[in-house]
Amino acid sequence: MPEDFSKFEKIILNHLDDDYYWYQNLSENENTIYFSEGVRNVTGYTPEELQSMPGQGEDIVLDEDHKSLKKLVNKFKSDPAKDKLTIEFRIKRKNGKLVWVKEQIFKQKDNDGNLARFYGKVSDISAFKDREVELINRVEELKEINASKDNFISILSHDLRAPFTSILGFSEILLNEPNISDKEKAEYLAYINDSSQNQLQLINYLLDYSRLQTGKLKIDPQRVQAQSTVFNCVSSLTGVAVRKNIDIKVNVRESFFVEADERLLNQVIVNLISNAIKFSPEETTIEISANIFNDKFIEFIVKDEGIGISEENKDKLFKIGKMFSTEGTKGEKGTGLGLTLVKQIVEKHGGELWFYSTPGEGSEFHFTLPSSTNIILIVKSNSKKREELSSMLKKMYSSYEIISVEDGYEALGIILNQMPSLLITDHEMPLMNGIQLVQSIRKENKILSVPVIALLNNDSETLKKTYQEYGIITLLDNPLDPSRLKEKLNESLIN
Repeated sequence: MPEDFSKFEKIILNHLDDDYYWYQNLSENENTIYFSEGVRNVTGYTPEELQSMPGQGEDIVLDEDHKSLKKLVNKFKSDPAKDKLTIEFRIKRKNGKLVWVKEQIFKQKDNDGNLARFYGKVSDISAFKDREVELINRVEELKEINASKDNFISILSHDLRAPFTSILGFSEILLNEPNISDKEKAEYLAYINDSSQNQLQLINYLLDYSRLQTGKLKIDPQRVQAQSTVFNCVSSLTGVAVRKNIDIKVNVRESFFVEADERLLNQVIVNLISNAIKFSPEETTIEISANIFNDKFIEFIVKDEGIGISEENKDKLFKIGKMFSTEGTKGEKGTGLGLTLVKQIVEKHGGELWFYSTPGEGSEFHFTLPSSTNIILIVKSNSKKREELSSMLKKMYSSYEIISVEDGYEALGIILNQMPSLLITDHEMPLMNGIQLVQSIRKENKILSVPVIALLNNDSETLKKTYQEYGIITLLDNPLDPSRLKEKLNESLIN
């Protein structure tokens, strides 16, 4: 450093915070730029390394910023009225990383009023810039959400008001026209009923959507059997499908279980099947299937042969601000909110929803839900044999949870609450034998179908026949053949 550089100035250059400072003497004999040690923190270079560069540090300025930066600095140096310049630009650190910096440049004049020196302070403002970008993006996101809500309210106001035209019009006719025929009365009442049903569905969707958004609708995940849930949903829509002569095929394994809120899961499946029916021509087929997506999720697919979705409307699906409604193949009305709600429900469960569609050929909607841990329940009164069988199954099926109990009453509570994938039960047990346990399961839940393997102490043909009438596999327990057990287990778990 030059001799005229005071001790105080050296302290400023080398000991203030994590920023770095620079100094340039404009005398005839000295035009070198000096940097404080803090330059390492910001640039990664030593002062000597920057001084040895042709531009004494200019080379590390990003090319995109260099030209405008140079122009601002030159203008500042030549403007006698300005004593301070603040600029922001990007530099490339020694390790190649880009960082944002803020530089403040000051002028110093000598006793004669001539420009003698430039001082500069440079700060790393990358964190501030990152936050600034986040805030800008968030503002834009909120603007979009606000615009979407305005559009949604506009669409919703129309959808809430429009059906009342039909309801009020037809009800007025029924009230004021005593001479209309019974056929016309029935027709008008059907219009009123359809419009009312649509309104009620829209209001229910709105309530659920609002509760999901605000967190007031709590998700209560339980172990739910996928097959029975799908069949229940199909059953509720059978009448609508029959009127259009649409065949609904279900291909969902009995062994598939998911962790889901059963009421909300029903809403998802019913909505997707209802849409498939609505947008399918008569005498077509709808397929509902489920497959293992990965080790944590089950994938459901609802596929139709309907009118498909136009390219224009594909971007509008699931977006509350771009909600639209399309009439079905027989003029069926819709709310336009159903799919948005379906997506919300699926995502609240930790799953995903997506679709494929070709206009004129049909659509298929896919969604995933968390798979539930598969359970094998052992009911065995002998504690030693129960433990031996439990250990054997844990080795055979490491991905399954093995639960063991000693009597049918305890087993019944677990079956009804946790729905195991398979039940292995002794026939001879205190208080309740194997047959009585199966009868109790069927009595408590007629649609509950848990595969059962009964272990018999003797080779009684009569007993075997009784179990077979319930569709239950029997094995001789004394002795129990492990290879035979595994064979029957595999059959039951795969099916």
